[in-house]
Amino acid sequence: MGSENTIFFKVEKEKNENFKQILKEVYDAMAKSDKGYDPISQIVGYILSGDPTYITSEKNARSLIRQIERDELLEELVKDYIGVNEWKKEQ
Repeated sequence: MGSENTIFFKVEKEKNENFKQILKEVYDAMAKSDKGYDPISQIVGYILSGDPTYITSEKNARSLIRQIERDELLEELVKDYIGVNEWKKEQ
């Protein structure tokens, strides 16, 4: 029996005003590390897999990124990328 209904995914969350700051700190911790990380690839790996070892523990980056749920992180990145917040202001 196949499902022909669309499943809607809605993230219920409290607004995290530190979202961009946390992501920036995680990025900086990896970019400034002597270990040669590619911060973008590492963050993408974490988002896709959920494996926190993609994120360095240097400068508390791993603990910081885990303060944001991965689905919230992805949702905010997509919103920022397509500028959805700007669209809402124009309508």
